Amino acid sequence: MHTDLPGRGVCMCGRYYIDPDTEDSVERLFHIRPDHRTAGDVTPGMSPLVLHGRSGKMSADAMYWGMTGQNGSMIINARSENIYDRPMFRNSIADRRLVIPAAGFYEWDRERNKVTFHLPDSGPLFLAGIYTLDRNKEAFVILTTSANRSVESVHDRMPVIIPARDVTDWLFEPKKTREFLQTVPPMLTSEREYEQISLFQTMLLEKQ
Repeated sequence: MHTDLPGRGVCMCGRYYIDPDTEDSVERLFHIRPDHRTAGDVTPGMSPLVLHGRSGKMSADAMYWGMTGQNGSMIINARSENIYDRPMFRNSIADRRLVIPAAGFYEWDRERNKVTFHLPDSGPLFLAGIYTLDRNKEAFVILTTSANRSVESVHDRMPVIIPARDVTDWLFEPKKTREFLQTVPPMLTSEREYEQISLFQTMLLEKQ
């Protein structure tokens, strides 16, 4: 499994998660009811919910995470900085853009602690991606960019994040694509796994 980018020896954006609020937000913001509902962690090789354009309308469908590379390996991420220069991705960035709704995503720090990243208000993230027809199925990759200050201490890359208000333009306005790819992602809140465990234990003690 490859990320199509040099990182720190670890897959960038190789796992994210969806909660029921994420799917409810999709319905509320875009007035479409997802037929495919996913909750919990999502990893490459799964077929989670994505939003993409079909026949001029936004569609919410399940789609396979991971494209097949030239050597048969699975590619799960693509660098946004050179996306137009890569023959494998050139047509997809022009005509087949999508977003992946998520509650947050995970990375691992140097001590191998799992770190969860999400918006400060815990609202939905819309991760930018592209897709193609791959071995008789539609498959996508997540686009990445340089990490901002909220992520860079853990990893030097992070997903390209499309604000909810701009999702429709990302899907249907190709002239704005480069602008979205060059926009600095929003600042995120993070928690390490041991911090989450400590909070959970404190809550249990308070209930006793």
